[in-house]
Order: sequence, then C-alpha cells, then structure tokens
Amino acid sequence: MIKQTLLAAAVAAALAGPGTAAAVTDAEMKELREQVQQMKREYEQRIEALEKRLQQAEGASQKAEGAAARAEGVAANAVVRSVKAESAAVQAGSRPASEAAFNPAVSLILNGVYSNLSQDPARFRITGFAPTGGDVAPGKRGFGLGESELALAANVDHYFRGTLIAALQPDNGIGVEEGYLQSLGLSNGFTLKAGRFYSSIGYQNEIHAHAWDFTDAPLANKVFLGNQLADDGLQLRWLAPTDTYFELGAEAGRGRRFPGSDRDKNGSGAANLFARLGGDIGASTAWRLGLSNLRTTTQNRNYNDFDSTGTEVNNSFNGASRLWVLDGILKWAPNGNGINTNFKLQGEYFRRSEDGNLTYNSANAAAFRGTSTGTLRSVQSGWYAQGVYQFMPMWRAGYRYDRLSSGSVKLGQVDSGALSAADFPIHSRYNPTRNTLMLDFNPSEFSRLRLQFASDKSRLGATDKQVFLQYSMSLGAHGAHKF
Repeated sequence: MIKQTLLAAAVAAALAGPGTAAAVTDAEMKELREQVQQMKREYEQRIEALEKRLQQAEGASQKAEGAAARAEGVAANAVVRSVKAESAAVQAGSRPASEAAFNPAVSLILNGVYSNLSQDPARFRITGFAPTGGDVAPGKRGFGLGESELALAANVDHYFRGTLIAALQPDNGIGVEEGYLQSLGLSNGFTLKAGRFYSSIGYQNEIHAHAWDFTDAPLANKVFLGNQLADDGLQLRWLAPTDTYFELGAEAGRGRRFPGSDRDKNGSGAANLFARLGGDIGASTAWRLGLSNLRTTTQNRNYNDFDSTGTEVNNSFNGASRLWVLDGILKWAPNGNGINTNFKLQGEYFRRSEDGNLTYNSANAAAFRGTSTGTLRSVQSGWYAQGVYQFMPMWRAGYRYDRLSSGSVKLGQVDSGALSAADFPIHSRYNPTRNTLMLDFNPSEFSRLRLQFASDKSRLGATDKQVFLQYSMSLGAHGAHKF
C-alpha cells in the first residue's frame, strides 16, 4: 500500500508539466521512465530500512520484557536486603538519610575597628533619653576587635529552612544573635518565621551590622530600639500579588529587650505591625516606604541616674510604650546597573509615647530621700537621613545627619513638688545631634575598608569628635543584601 502510493506520487510529479502528451518525444519518455524507476528503487530501499528498524525494535522489546521479569526477582531480593539494612540502621541509632545530605551554607564575618574619641566613652550618654541597656556607646578607644559573626543556614526539608547566627564577642563571649526557622512555599504569598530574629520595624533594624553603610547605628535606633531590636517570637508576612510591591506583616514576641522588659508571663509581651509599599520609577530608580507600630508593656525597666546632690540613684519604669516608625529609601543606578556608580538615600522618623509610673531610687529605700513613685508621661521623637554615593567602582562616600527631640516628659514627683527636675538629669530637655562623613573601599562583595568622621553632640555640654577606621570581611556563603 505504501509502495503503490509513493509510486503514484512519483509518476504524477514526473509527468506534471506545462506541455501536453503529444509534445513529448520517445527519448523524453524513456528518460522519464528511467527517472521513475530510480525514484522507485530509492523509496523501496528506504522502506526496507524502516522495516528492519521496526524488527530490531520488536526484538529489543522482547529482550526488555525478559530483563524486566528477571529484575522483578532481583528487586524482591533488594527489598529484603533493604528491610534488613533499615532494621540494622534503627538498631545502630543512625539517621535514615546520609549525613552528606546535610550541607549548610556557612559564613563568617570578621570585624575590627580603630577608634579615636575626644570624649571618654565610659561617660557616654544621650541626654534627654532614658538609658536602654543596649550597646549604644561608641566603644573603647584604640584598636579593638569588633563583633564577629558565624552563620549556618540550610533547608530542613521542602517545608522549612533553618538559620543560626552566633555573635562572637571580643571579650570571648558567645551569644545567639538570630536563630529561627522559616517556611518555604506557603501559598498565597504568606511566609512564617519562628524563633529569635531581628524585628522588621523600620528599615535599618533588621540589617546586620556588617552590612550597614556607617560604622554605627543612627541615634534614633539607639534611643528607641536599644541600638537593634531582636526578640523571641513569631512573624507572619504577606506579599500581595500585585505589580506594585506591597507587603503586610505582624510580629508577636516575648518583649525581653528594650523598650520592653523580660517578664514571667504567658502570651506575648510585645507586638509589631508593619506595612511596606514600593516600586520603580523608570529603569534607573526604585523606592520603598514603610510604616511600623511597636507596642509593649514594660515592668521594672531600670536605669541609673544622679540626683540633685550628685548621688547615684536607680529608677524603675512600669507602663506602656508605643513606637511609630516611618521609613523610606530611594535607590538609583543608571539603567539598573550599579556596578560603576549608584546612589542610595535613606531615612527614618521615630515617635514614641510612654505612659506609666516611675519609681525614684527604687533600689535604695533607706537613702536620705527614700523612695517614691509617681506618674511618667512622655512623647519623644527623632529622625535621621543619610545618602551614600558610589562615585566609581569599589569606592563610596556618604553623609548622615541625626537629630533627636527629648519632647515632653511629665514627672508626677516633680509636678507634686516632692522632687525637683534636677533630681532627674537624664530627662533634661535637650535635642541631641550628630553629623557623620564616611568613605569606604569595597574590593569585592566580601571585603570592605571604611574611614568615618563624626561630630557627636549626644551629651549636653560635650561634643565628641570621633574617627573610626574599620574593616569588615565575609568568608564563605554570602547571601543577597536587603533592598
């Protein structure tokens, strides 16, 4: 059937032409017949080749069936051996999966700094704001090893990913900076995180120190978040399925760190809500705005102060703390390529209100003035703005301006006349400021050398002229930085 069809097609193709049958000579007819015979032989050869390939395939199939039958017997024996091996593994207490499957991403961050300070760092204060208990001072003078960071991260399975970041202190102490699990592949844009992690309040807070654009944190982060807020708890994020970037998030934590305090209670001690919106402006510019609200209730949040006689006293605050943070960032790179040059503008505004009771000299009731408790109501704010410009490959320059407002602080003991404002010098009215310049050299994504100058007027009546020379090196796995 196939041969007849091909032959008919060949004859039709050969005889098709503009002339009539009468116009064809005997010689031409002979030539056409030879061409048809040639085409017939070629097609017959092709058909024979196809028939041979078909026979070979059928033979291979029969062999495969026999091999499959033999494989069934082999598989049965393999199952028996597998069961025996599994039983032996259980008895030996070994894991069912190979240890080679555990291949976490490991990184080590090395930091070091040389500090030249005109004021004694041991006397560092931010006038007008209660001490946070965090690491807010500029550090010791001279050469010093900064905080090193060891990180491990890996997928637990196709549902979760685990991360552990340990802080190696220069005084040989070790602490857990972050340790959390994060969900993978939750539907509808949701992501869940549980454990200890940096809060997503504002912009700067959740960035690790080695990725900061300046050696130290902004003043606002120091007085309102104790330099950097990390807590134990849960975080849920939702990323909207829209062209414009829109994200909502909620956190529930223990509230163990300033502005909260660790308490023996069930439930959460702090809650944070945040929303973020962002997008692109053309091919070269991207932006993002964020709004966060942190609520916590503190119990026995202690700090030291000096009364009007110069005697050191210990005060304690109990009450509610509410903090709003508005953050924004603008990034520019020509056509989205920031290798040669780019610019980043970043800023945040903080506003905190606290309402509760302040106990004066709570740790020394037998002192001359004894102890007393009165109301405390305060509204304080602060902000910073910074710009960093990469003017050529590997080189960046930046400027930051910080400003705080001690705002309104009303003390019940002062209003009643029991004590004077001089007995609470930390709550003096003052607006701290700071100007900072920096220049850094980045040979690669893994290394950075930085020179920074600052004029710090955090303490009333004292200006600290600061010079920092810093290195930051990243070894091992290096994930993408935050937008």
